[in-house]
Amino acid sequence: MGKRAVIALKVVLACALLGSVFVQGVMMPLLWVDLDGAPPVARASVVTIIVLGIGCLQVVAVCLWRLSTMVRRGTVFSHAAFRYVDVVTGATAVGAVLTFALAVVLAPGEAVAPGIVGLVCGIALVVAGIALLVHVLRLLLAQAVALDSRARDLQSELDEVI
Repeated sequence: MGKRAVIALKVVLACALLGSVFVQGVMMPLLWVDLDGAPPVARASVVTIIVLGIGCLQVVAVCLWRLSTMVRRGTVFSHAAFRYVDVVTGATAVGAVLTFALAVVLAPGEAVAPGIVGLVCGIALVVAGIALLVHVLRLLLAQAVALDSRARDLQSELDEVI
């Protein structure tokens, strides 16, 4: 990955992190006030789920930042990268559960149309699919690390022979 691509990714991640902090700090209190007529349990549940979901996105952004740094340094094919990929997988899976929990909270009553609840459930399924995709990519990273390690071993043997 080129230097420009890593810089562009980091700019996008920084903007996303700043935007998410703004949403958590400014928009969530406004949402709390806006949901004044809702039942207290639903109100607290919706705001809590959204804040935790944004937290998951922030965790993913920080891990992607670290992974992009490893890519730039050429150290991504190491065992250190696994912990970041595992955290991304976990945070994405938690995000899927939170999205489904939001659908459950929105389902009772007539305040939210059933189609919207169905769409939120569909989004939860897509987020779970992304978590599975990241897990498959982790398996590919494991294969690449093993191949890289084997190539280094063979190169050192070849250097001894020569």
